[in-house]
Amino acid sequence: MANIDSLLHGFSVALTVHHIALMMVGVLLGILVGVLPGLGAPNGVTLLLPLTYSMDPVGAIILLTSMYWGALFGGSTTSILFNIPGEPSSVATTFDGHPMAKQGQAVQALSFAFLSAGCGAMVGVIVITLLSGWVTNFALQFSSPEFFAVYFLAFASFVGLSGANPAKTLVSILLGFAFATVGMDTVSGSLRLTFGLDELLRGISFLIVVIGLFGIGELLLTMEEGLKFEGVRAKVNLSGVLSTLARLPQYWVALLRGSLIGVWMGITPGGPTAASFMSYGLAKRFSRRRDRFGHGEPEGVIAPETADHGAGTAAMLPMLALGIPGSATAAVMMGGLMIWGLNPGPMLFIERPDFVWGLIASMYVGNVVAVILVLTTVPLFAAILRIPFAIIGPLIVVICFIGAWTVASSKPDLWIALIFGFVGYVFKKLDYPIAPLVLALVLGDKAEDAFRQSMLMSQGDLGIFFSNALVSTITILAIILLTWPLWAMLIGRAKMFRAKLKRAELAD
Repeated sequence: MANIDSLLHGFSVALTVHHIALMMVGVLLGILVGVLPGLGAPNGVTLLLPLTYSMDPVGAIILLTSMYWGALFGGSTTSILFNIPGEPSSVATTFDGHPMAKQGQAVQALSFAFLSAGCGAMVGVIVITLLSGWVTNFALQFSSPEFFAVYFLAFASFVGLSGANPAKTLVSILLGFAFATVGMDTVSGSLRLTFGLDELLRGISFLIVVIGLFGIGELLLTMEEGLKFEGVRAKVNLSGVLSTLARLPQYWVALLRGSLIGVWMGITPGGPTAASFMSYGLAKRFSRRRDRFGHGEPEGVIAPETADHGAGTAAMLPMLALGIPGSATAAVMMGGLMIWGLNPGPMLFIERPDFVWGLIASMYVGNVVAVILVLTTVPLFAAILRIPFAIIGPLIVVICFIGAWTVASSKPDLWIALIFGFVGYVFKKLDYPIAPLVLALVLGDKAEDAFRQSMLMSQGDLGIFFSNALVSTITILAIILLTWPLWAMLIGRAKMFRAKLKRAELAD
């Protein structure tokens, strides 16, 4: 009930003309970011972040989160109409969304996608509302060893649960740690990895890194693929939306399953992309119409979209309550909070309840605004995709470098953005995950400080991470997740060995 009272106060903060206008602007910018190739939610939020420095934190975070919702919707639009996923998490939507559009059901496909996405996002916000108080009270018991154990758990979760190659995930995390150590040591004051360059004394800005990785890196990959825009024209009408809305309850199982998968993958570092693929795979496995999947089955649109938006929304819970972002975009937003002088974590709920609950209340309103706006602006943003990429590409490059310049008005930052653009391109080509690198870059200093403070408390004894039931449980869970790929491999080999023995017995 205390959370409900706080939420009502949050609505009084969020429901102002100024904040609703920011939601509308953020959603429209997000849809544009999601539609345009080479951009994406993390990079769009990064480029917008320097413009929020002069805003109040509540308005700034409402603008950024609204842009995030809009980017997710924009990715769905291009997936269905053009068979081009605007976001990595929208790839699964192309499997049935585009076939539906080619069969003359573009309005139904778009309506199913946007309405189910709104349901998934709403479930995610409800979970944040109900669990944030409990998570915050739980986190107030933490000291340095517990905080390091939680950071360790976050990194181990990427290795064990993300679905990417574990070795490549470890490499990505370690590179992120290395980049996070550049500059002045926060404990001893000594310089590290500056190589005599004055420009590196202040460290490497995570904003510059993200602009390079997600903006320039994606653009280089898009240029190599020679993207062409040939899609299905669609004009969403009210009758088509209402008829689709009437059919939506038929797929309540897919909606519920997708929402639960999305919330779980959002709170853990699985992320929206893994959630959408997992939800699509389970929907196909348990559907009575599994032979229709891939040929224009509505459930094949509803399942990934619900999970995608559920995960994107739920990722805000660990970021706000624990200071651990559940996705790359949440990591960028967390960096923004730190720039504004706010420290994500349990004390944020106590020190700035107006900010936290204003943000949570804005998620309810922002998702409704996003669904309405995206349904009414489909023809406009679909027309933008018909602009030749030779025009769009250079514009994205200019936007990226303007964003890099606005961080500190430093020429070396432009070179750093370009270098990380090539790093992002190489990562994509070699199938290395980028999100763990961003997470390590944002949390690297915090994890290092928590570890060193723990070592000072215990005089160098690692046993401090097993000194009580709470820290022991978190540490052991992190070790299990870190070594999970090894256990999975051993279990798989054991099953294969047993199968060979059985075949040998049958042959005898």
